[in-house]
Amino acid sequence: MAGFKLDVRARLSIELALTAGRGDPIFVQQQEKDAKALGMTGAEIDMARKGSSFDFQLSRAIAVALEPTAKHRERASKAGIDAQTYADIEKLVVSYRDQSLLRSA
Repeated sequence: MAGFKLDVRARLSIELALTAGRGDPIFVQQQEKDAKALGMTGAEIDMARKGSSFDFQLSRAIAVALEPTAKHRERASKAGIDAQTYADIEKLVVSYRDQSLLRSA
């Protein structure tokens, strides 16, 4: 299986999953605009917000971002997500967690 690339589209999909239910309509509209500019369909946006993807590797990346357990990390590894990409996903998760803490203060 080919290696997974944490490109702009994958990052946005993970962002959609991490920020689902935020309740900020302006933020949601901007995400949808960005997603459509990258060629994502409405169904792909909806799937990402539900924590999944039609793409197997991306689905594993989203799962590990939402729940970074050993089980999800192992599945991600078997799906072709290497240690460096996993570390990049972890950094992405931390950055969104920090942003949500700032907004809730």
